[in-house]
Amino acid sequence: MTPSVFFTGLGVSLSLIVAIGAQNAFVLRQGLKGEHVLAVCLACAVSDAVLIVVGVTSVGQIASWLPWVDPVMRIGGAAFLTWYGAKSLMSALRSTSTLSVEGDRSAKPLLPTLLACFALTWLNPHVYLDTVVLLGSISTQFGGQQFAFAAGAVTGSFLFFFTLGFGAALLRPIFAKPAAWRILEAMIAFLMWLIALKLISGA
Repeated sequence: MTPSVFFTGLGVSLSLIVAIGAQNAFVLRQGLKGEHVLAVCLACAVSDAVLIVVGVTSVGQIASWLPWVDPVMRIGGAAFLTWYGAKSLMSALRSTSTLSVEGDRSAKPLLPTLLACFALTWLNPHVYLDTVVLLGSISTQFGGQQFAFAAGAVTGSFLFFFTLGFGAALLRPIFAKPAAWRILEAMIAFLMWLIALKLISGA
């Protein structure tokens, strides 16, 4: 494994994933609440790893085989994000009690949390664009070293999600107040709808 190719994959992966998005906002929220952080971070990182490997090993073939994938994923992703945004907005408007980040008794079970996490990941066409298309295309520049590039990209994904999820604990004192949570929920709602709009418009 060539170190320079590995770190190139690491850097490119981080540059693509660091932009705030639906998936990142979800991880941040779980980290702030301290709910299933390990499972959520692992689910996101493993999902990215699978998509990165698919992109590196078979870029260019998927689109030609399944030309309907892009429009279907855009519509499905936009519908889910619209619903999720509405759910967050209602939470922002109705929440009046203090939310305990150290052990919220209203914490959601693991399964629904993971289902929402996977939906935000696998129903988001931008995830495929970043991992399968972009990283897959860039990897072709390193003939015979695609494995090193993919390893670096996967490492970058794991570093980012676990840092975001567990690093959010440092912000918990701020979000001990209901007002901070309402603002966060409103921002998440706006973000979800913005991404959904971009998906529908084809941006």
